[in-house]
Amino acid sequence: MYIVIAGGGKVGANLARALIRQQHEVTLIEMRDPRYSLLELEFEHQVLHGDATEIFVLEGAGMARADWCIAVTGDDEDNIVISQVAREKFGIDRIVARVNDPRNQPHFDLLGIAPTVSSTTSILRLIEHEVPQHGLIRLLSLQRENIEIVEAAIDEDSPAAGKLINELDLPRSSLIISVLRDGVASVPRGSTRLEVGDEVLVITEVGQEGELALVLGAQVEEE
Repeated sequence: MYIVIAGGGKVGANLARALIRQQHEVTLIEMRDPRYSLLELEFEHQVLHGDATEIFVLEGAGMARADWCIAVTGDDEDNIVISQVAREKFGIDRIVARVNDPRNQPHFDLLGIAPTVSSTTSILRLIEHEVPQHGLIRLLSLQRENIEIVEAAIDEDSPAAGKLINELDLPRSSLIISVLRDGVASVPRGSTRLEVGDEVLVITEVGQEGELALVLGAQVEEE
């Protein structure tokens, strides 16, 4: 595959190295002179000097024939612009954008830029995942498919405690895919009875978190 990476910082450079090792064709775009000089020593013709928000720079990188566009600069506005230009001007369907500040995620969502990657959000979700008592946690969101995987703990006040899974009035298109009990995860059946202390993983449509929280007795955690 041919992949254009906008942003030659640590993330972009490490990603380029990994992709090249996997025998993919890569062009890395970097606009900062000192950083470009360092990258050129390593990547030679595979790094391009320029501002990836400029159409002529993306043209020079061969965006028109790219299979993927990866926008991982340190500026969210630039990542939005790069993603939009790649999609609207060059017809690239497969785009990944970095979100440096999670508060900017709604802007990416509004423009339909997906999937996005935020290290801050990912680390926060890992921490929340390890908290013994927590609300409904969004672990993974697949915006293009309009689904997400969420986690919830069954506590003493949960209306789901003591019930069989097939007795739960889950929202449509929601499915409990895992139950963690005493540190052991299992794939549940309809006859599986939920117990206090269980942690469940649910795949559901985006927007059904509120309904799901009511069924499981969990509070939706704000991002």
